Amino acid sequence: MMRTGSEPTTARSPLRMRLWLSLWGMVWAVAGLVAFVITGRAGWATACAVLLVIAVTDLCFVVRRMRQGPHFQPGRDVPPYPPDRRGRKRYGP
Repeated sequence: MMRTGSEPTTARSPLRMRLWLSLWGMVWAVAGLVAFVITGRAGWATACAVLLVIAVTDLCFVVRRMRQGPHFQPGRDVPPYPPDRRGRKRYGP
């Protein structure tokens, strides 16, 4: 990601929010899956199963990223830099 210099100094990744939203989605997907299986609605049960798989996958990615720990973020003393244009043709006027 390119640094523009306008990023907030206290910006944080929303991983904890994604963690809780994934857990919330899992709870509702399991509840919907169980309810639709009991009532015999196969299409809706399949939709809830797909949502459950998506929520579990997102949860796995979030937990993995959280366990990696913090990454280097440049401080105020690092100025913004122009994009790397080496080897690229410039299009336009």
